[in-house]
Amino acid sequence: MNVTADEGAPTRSARPRALVLRALGLGDLLTAVPALKALRRHLRHHEIVLAAPERLSAAASATGLVDRLLPTSAPGREVPAALAWSGPAPDLAVDLHGNGPPSHLLLQRLRPLRLFAYAHPGTPGISGPAWREDEHERDRWCRLLGWYGIEADPVDLGIPHPATPSPAPGAVVVHPGADAGARCWPKARFAAVAREVHRWDHDVVVTAGAGEGPLARWVADRAGLPSGAVLGGAGDMAFDQLAALVAGARCVVVGDTGLAHLATALATPSVVLFGPVAPRLWGPPADARHRVLWHPGDDDSARPGDAHGRLPDERLLRITVGEVLDAVRGHLEPGQGPQPEPDRGASSGGAGSGPGPLTTGLRASG
Repeated sequence: MNVTADEGAPTRSARPRALVLRALGLGDLLTAVPALKALRRHLRHHEIVLAAPERLSAAASATGLVDRLLPTSAPGREVPAALAWSGPAPDLAVDLHGNGPPSHLLLQRLRPLRLFAYAHPGTPGISGPAWREDEHERDRWCRLLGWYGIEADPVDLGIPHPATPSPAPGAVVVHPGADAGARCWPKARFAAVAREVHRWDHDVVVTAGAGEGPLARWVADRAGLPSGAVLGGAGDMAFDQLAALVAGARCVVVGDTGLAHLATALATPSVVLFGPVAPRLWGPPADARHRVLWHPGDDDSARPGDAHGRLPDERLLRITVGEVLDAVRGHLEPGQGPQPEPDRGASSGGAGSGPGPLTTGLRASG
């Protein structure tokens, strides 16, 4: 399926159309895959239009679940001020963006024939389910659809493997960046992990999003990696290349970012480092391929820190290089790493969500 980014939706054809609002980042798109799969199954004859940033066009296409991308623009994680929709109203609008009047009213202004959204006092005309603050993102949107009679499985989150060959097949991928300092593990620790894994005679590459080139090059240089070990940086890697890299990787070492969700969607072994937000809200599902590290200390609430803060979160700083190496070794040399235990708090307990991802080197958060 080839998703195109249009200035506006086309005029009405014989095919009904559903508009889905998810105007956020890559990780947000991938956590919505179970809900999008359910919509695709339920709306077999609809054209599904995804309202999202244009940079996600290739990722949306790769899911095989949407027909068209309606480009959006907004600072940070804010709700877009308007949507460039033209022609007749959508047959269905689905708010997978958030909860509250900004996103609800944005869709209501298009006068859809039906609107699926969570209930909120500020938009009393919407009779949807009640919002739950401490709920895994995948469970949240599946529960919304379930309230409207559409069955969705929160662990049905895989996307097809890309046909593009990997630029570094079999490598260990280290991704030191994140879109907020609070979720950035110290670069010296990433370098130490990369150096040791390289010393184990494994190929290591360091990935970088737009503007993260200096960080990735610093990590690669301190790790003693060969020339060409840094991929991306001047801009985002083309999605097909990034997905091919992750799909063909031995393991991905990453913080709570979009690349972690891509590893989950492609069933690639991962070691994911959590800090200000609990893995039970954003972590991978229960699967030995995904090892979560999180040290909540005395505060094991769902959001003990500021996910958008400027400085590394204190819980993230409690994760040691040795713990990460043990978790990576468990992927590279099965049976050599510590025995993982289920993080009983890593899922909200929604249908099909299981006990949570496997964790190493920490107490269970529930």
